[in-house]
Amino acid sequence: MSLLSVRGIVKTFPGVRALDGVDLDVEPGEVHCLLGQNGAGKSTLIKVLSGAHRPDAGELTWNGERVELGSPVDALRLGIATMYQELDLVPGLSVADNIFLGHERARFGFTRISQARDEAARLMARLGHPGIRPSTEVGKLSAAGQQLVSMARALAHDARLLVMDEPTAALAGEEVDNLFRIVGELTADGVAVVYISHRLEELRRIGHRVTVLKDGRTVGTGLDAAATPTADLVALMAGRKVETVFGPRHDGHARPETALAVEHLSRNGEFENVSFTVHAGEVVGIAGLVGSGRSELLETIFGARKADRGTVAVQGKPLGPGVRAAVKAGIGLAPEERKSQGLLLDLPVVHNVTLASLGRYAKLGFTERAKELDDAGASLRRLDLRPADPRRIVRTLSGGNQQKAVLARWLVRGCRVLLLDEPTRGVDVGARAELYRLIDELAATGVAIVLVSSEIPEVLGLSDRVLVLREGRVLADRPSSGLTEAEVLDVILEGSAA
Repeated sequence: MSLLSVRGIVKTFPGVRALDGVDLDVEPGEVHCLLGQNGAGKSTLIKVLSGAHRPDAGELTWNGERVELGSPVDALRLGIATMYQELDLVPGLSVADNIFLGHERARFGFTRISQARDEAARLMARLGHPGIRPSTEVGKLSAAGQQLVSMARALAHDARLLVMDEPTAALAGEEVDNLFRIVGELTADGVAVVYISHRLEELRRIGHRVTVLKDGRTVGTGLDAAATPTADLVALMAGRKVETVFGPRHDGHARPETALAVEHLSRNGEFENVSFTVHAGEVVGIAGLVGSGRSELLETIFGARKADRGTVAVQGKPLGPGVRAAVKAGIGLAPEERKSQGLLLDLPVVHNVTLASLGRYAKLGFTERAKELDDAGASLRRLDLRPADPRRIVRTLSGGNQQKAVLARWLVRGCRVLLLDEPTRGVDVGARAELYRLIDELAATGVAIVLVSSEIPEVLGLSDRVLVLREGRVLADRPSSGLTEAEVLDVILEGSAA
């Protein structure tokens, strides 16, 4: 008997049918992988399983009995815990307080702080990170540390079904191995896991069966995670056969003029003495582990962080301090944490897209709304954002479409230098191919691009040159042609300059 059975689930929002008859069966002790392009309905299904959304039609059965999940509390009581990709932690509270938030350890109306901290310490030790203290404020932890706290909170509920949405997105290699170890222990104890990831190699490694969603419908279910060919999975997701993810190499786009020059840039404790140049039309990729200073480097170039030493120049002109100076000089940034750093979630797409170009639409103290909508709509159509409705609230978009909204902002601005920090994080195979095509098109028009990615094949496949950053220092600066993934990993892991 299935632990969870989903039949004919339908969920409609104003103007959008997010789920249109989804079927899913999850067995005790299995890792059931959920695949689908951005906008396929994965996030909505997760929220139905977590009790955050009530379905309009269909039924859920738990151990053979029909159930209704009216709230997240109902799901937790049943034994369903959810780890969202965008972590729902309270930064100002401690690790222990976050783990037991809503089911505090109490007696006679008083919170038992010592008991909560002891149990939190045991959970963190079980997760392989006893060094994360229960009294530490969650906001002071790294993204990986916060992910572990989120998992500890799920374990604290004695969940029988754990839903994990892109759990490795912020984790480094050893942390991923540790996460998979915990998942193996849970499934050995009979706990079921619904696992969402765009990294197919993870599904091969950890999954038992796969269900594929497309346009809110189940198009394949119960597929063997290890045996089903990648081409078949991608064809189900895309509704067509996708021959390759990377397009033709963009040879010949680089031009003689230097668009960006970084000289001896340093920020104490984060990166040291970083120097490199990017020519117009060139794509420079930065590879390195989480914590190597990659994101901090891009944010410093963009003016969001203040450098302690060094200079940045755009087209030969020194860049002044601050984000305003960077944007005025023609630099755009798509940050890693797009929801918290790149978007105004409760505003329409059009206002997010034109945010860096508002002066263009101001006339005699009024905003030219029609022109603003036209420009935003053109950029959205170019990026194939679905639906390409500039009036839609950004929060309602899928992760991949939110990323496209960030990129559309810099298309409207017409930036000369584009800094991309993990641009395909949480983005499905089909949408990745579109983003790769866009990067190539931008380079062809002369835009200089600096790309940070945790996926080495992505760095090698997109870049003309590759910088390898380790512990804040550039250990290699080489053309990507002829450079292998093994060579890059060797520099990252061994620290030997190449």
